[in-house]
Amino acid sequence: MTVTHPAGFTAAGAAVGIKANGNKDLALVVNTGPRHDSASVFTKNRCKANPVLWSERVVADGIVRAVVLNSGGANCYTGPDGFQTTHAVAEEVATKLDIGAFDVLVCSTGLIGLANDREVLLRGVGQVHQALADDGGVAAAEAIMTTDTVPKTVVVEGPGWSIGGMAKGAGMLAPQLATMLVVLTTDAVVSASDLDTALRAATRVSFDRLDSDGCMSTNDTVTVMASGASGIEPSVEDFTEALTRACTDLAMQLLADAEGADHEIAITVVGAATEDDAVEVGRSIARSNLFKAAIFGNDPNWGRVLASIGTTDAAFDPADLDVAMNGIWVCRTSTPAADAATVDLTPREVTVTVDLKSGPERATVWTNDLTHAYVHENSAYSS
Repeated sequence: MTVTHPAGFTAAGAAVGIKANGNKDLALVVNTGPRHDSASVFTKNRCKANPVLWSERVVADGIVRAVVLNSGGANCYTGPDGFQTTHAVAEEVATKLDIGAFDVLVCSTGLIGLANDREVLLRGVGQVHQALADDGGVAAAEAIMTTDTVPKTVVVEGPGWSIGGMAKGAGMLAPQLATMLVVLTTDAVVSASDLDTALRAATRVSFDRLDSDGCMSTNDTVTVMASGASGIEPSVEDFTEALTRACTDLAMQLLADAEGADHEIAITVVGAATEDDAVEVGRSIARSNLFKAAIFGNDPNWGRVLASIGTTDAAFDPADLDVAMNGIWVCRTSTPAADAATVDLTPREVTVTVDLKSGPERATVWTNDLTHAYVHENSAYSS
């Protein structure tokens, strides 16, 4: 039941007329308490959509009682009227739930520059409010899909408490965050400050290391709400570990649904002087169109890996780098090693390991290959 698996939450998703194809396009997730602690992280893109500008204000006091999300239009660069639409939607949700508008997070996803019909949204709020149910999580997850082919959901069980989640995203997957909307719920007793600590730790090693195509969205939002309905207060460490598992699971689902991808690629950098060095190297490889095209062609072209490493400021000796592809060390000390022809890149899952031989740190960055289908889908997805 995703976000409605933990106690203290109801949700709904409905087709209210935002999308021309008639698919579900508006979701509502409500925290019924008894507690309403929350934390959120948003895109680092300086060009932010109206819902992000609104929601950044909402989360300041650590209290969120409801999240309303629409697909079919990003409400970004739609002028002051677009911000008023976001505000009006929050007010309508607040009126239906008898709460304050500044306790309502608003999220939108879709095309930039497309103004959402305010009246359609306001009527839609009434529809999803009437449809709220203890098992409404699946419908909510379906309602936030855009180019997604499947809804993304997760449940992680703790001792007497649980975490539920839903996500959308299939393109523009890049760090800080990705083109994603993510709602996480828990019935554990967790303060807003501890939720913030746990969420930032979890996203740092999950969503922020998903780098499908190097493009950063304007609307990204990840929020977690805690109802406290279980009455159980886990340690911050235990809750962070569970939340990280939930975020990583959702991140891998996003990667698996990346637009037109044939391969899911895990790039692990070891022997780094710092974790930041490992991430920088992994991200450089993940963003190389030459490397990604080679993987699409099932070509273990490790030279493109070395070329990408060389563009970074990480500590390493250019004459002493090792590279493995799907467990076969095709490069040792920056020279050819195992026959690259022995590397089988036909499976969907591909691993690349880089040893910088400069220290004890490591990190993994996830990406996918560059395919004809990706180019087609992103050229066809427009107004």
